[in-house]
Amino acid sequence: MTLLPAIDLKAGRCVRLLQGRKEDETVYSDDPAAVARRWQEEGATYLHLVDLDGAFEGASGNLAAITRILEAVDIPIELGGGIRSMGDVSRLLSLGLDRVILGTVAIREPDVVRSAVERFGPDRVVVGIDAREGRVAVKGWVETTEVQAVDLALQMKALGIRRVVYTDISTDGMLVGPNIEATQVLAVETGLRVIASGGISSLDDLRRVAALAPFGVEGVIVGKALYEGRVGLREALKAVKRQT
Repeated sequence: MTLLPAIDLKAGRCVRLLQGRKEDETVYSDDPAAVARRWQEEGATYLHLVDLDGAFEGASGNLAAITRILEAVDIPIELGGGIRSMGDVSRLLSLGLDRVILGTVAIREPDVVRSAVERFGPDRVVVGIDAREGRVAVKGWVETTEVQAVDLALQMKALGIRRVVYTDISTDGMLVGPNIEATQVLAVETGLRVIASGGISSLDDLRRVAALAPFGVEGVIVGKALYEGRVGLREALKAVKRQT
């Protein structure tokens, strides 16, 4: 199983939000590239970036920070947040990102997802499914739709998507443990590869997610627990590897 340290970008800084609320922001670093180098030096093999300004506003204010991160490390990076068009997808992948994560557009304009998969392939295009009580939230989690997470995942699978990042919003940034049941249900009912996100607070949490590998859960994103010292990255990587 792959463990992906998260770097959430807002106004060029590395931050974390509670349950996606932009007013509940903690700044961890003014130098996200240095953070990326730290995670690579401690053993990370993949990084997860979120452009929060793009997610909230639909336009990125973090391209300079993203570019510096790409220049700072040589491990693959995925990015989500505010990617709403084929132009966005093409531009971001051309920077050197390994894959992009489409969220709001999957609900609003699914043809963009179809076109992106057809042009760039299913290994470079991922759909992010962020759910609150099972229902999909969009636009930086500001709006909650009536669409169920599993239903959206199946719709995206029909468009050629093979992998989703699944976030349970109620747990994100809260250090309360991941939603294991919902993550397993999504993987089992869709047959998609799932990267779990939200709520990781301990090595035990990581082991619980890693135990879902047989069901198709292939990765886990860790953010606040790393930044606040709840888990060390080296120990976390070992815990995930031993479990799987």
